[in-house]
Amino acid sequence: MASSTSHAVLLLLLLLLVLFAYPLAANEENSGVKQCGSESRSGSCQNKHEALRLKLIAIACILVGSLVGVCLPLVSRSVSVFRPDSNPFALVKAFASGVILATGYMHVLPDSFDDLSSECLPDQPWHKFPFTTFVAMMSAVFTLAVDSLMMSSRCRRKACCGAEFGDQEKGSRAVVPVAHGHGNGAVILSEKDGVLDSALQRNRVIAQVLELGIVVHSVVIGLSMGASENPCTIRPLVAALCFHQLFEGMGLGGCILLAEYKLKMKAILVFFFATTTPFGIALGIALTNVYRENSPTALIVVGLLNACSAGLLNYMALVDLLSADFMGPKLQSNVKLQMWAYGAVLLGAGGMSVMAMWA
Repeated sequence: MASSTSHAVLLLLLLLLVLFAYPLAANEENSGVKQCGSESRSGSCQNKHEALRLKLIAIACILVGSLVGVCLPLVSRSVSVFRPDSNPFALVKAFASGVILATGYMHVLPDSFDDLSSECLPDQPWHKFPFTTFVAMMSAVFTLAVDSLMMSSRCRRKACCGAEFGDQEKGSRAVVPVAHGHGNGAVILSEKDGVLDSALQRNRVIAQVLELGIVVHSVVIGLSMGASENPCTIRPLVAALCFHQLFEGMGLGGCILLAEYKLKMKAILVFFFATTTPFGIALGIALTNVYRENSPTALIVVGLLNACSAGLLNYMALVDLLSADFMGPKLQSNVKLQMWAYGAVLLGAGGMSVMAMWA
C-alpha cells in the first residue's frame, strides 16, 4: 500500500510539472506581458542546434551515470567487503549520506532562494516573507509525520510490535543487521510467518521517502537544462550532473539495498531515479518555445518545489541516515570506525559542495 502511494505521488508530481509549465507559460507568452530576464536569453552564446545536440548527449550520459550510481550498491552485495554488515559498507553509506546532505543544503536550497527572491517576482508577498525557509521547515515536519505514520501503519498491518514477537520466535529465524535506530546490533525475522522486523520496515520507508525528494529535484533541474538554449551553460552542466547523479544514486542505492526489496520493487525504484532527470530534460526541450525559467509562474512553482525537496532531503540525511547510523551500535562500539565514517561524510559532502559551482 505504501509503495503504491509513493509511486502515485511521484506520477502526480510529474503531471503537475507538465500542467504548470505549459499552459501557464503559454498564457504569459500570449498575454503580451514582458518576460522578466528574457533579455538574458539572447547573446553570443545562444545556439539552438548546438544546445539541442548537447541536451541529447546529456540525456544519454545522465541516464547511464544514474544507473551506474544507483545499481552499484545493489550489485556489490556479492562482494563480501561490501555487505551491509561490513565496515567498508558503513563507510560507503556515510559517504553517500554526506552526498545527500550536501545536495539538500548546497544545491536545492540555494536554487530555491534564487527563484523565490528573484527581482522578477513582486515585492508583496515574495520579498516580504522568507518562503524558502518556511516551506523547507514545513516540508521537514511533513516528512517526519509521513515517516512516523507509515511506520505505525506498517507495524499495525504486519503486527511487528508487541505480543506478535512471541509467535515469531517459535518459527525459524534469520538474523539481519540493523541499519537504523538505537536498538541492538541484530534483529530477528520470522521466516515461517513472513513478518518483517520494524528495522527492515523503517529501511523501506526511508528508501521510498528519500526517492521522493530526489525525484522532485531531478525533474526540476532537468527541466531547467532542457529549456535552455545556451551551450555555454549546458556544456559544464552535463559533466556536473553526471557526477551529481552518480553519487546521489549511490546514496539511494544503499538505502534500497538495506530495504531488502524483491527484484520488481528494486527495478521500479531504480527506474524512477534513473529516468526523472532525462525526463525533465526532454520535457524542457518540448517546452522550449513557451517555457521561460524567469517567468513569475516558473520561478514560483520551481522555487516552492525545490524548497519542499530541500526540507525532505535535509531531514532524511540528518535524522534517518546520519543520526541513526552514528548513534547506532555499530559505530558507537568502534571509535576508530566512527572517525573514519566522519571523514567519509565530510568527503561526500565536500565533493558535492564543490560541484555546486557548476550545477
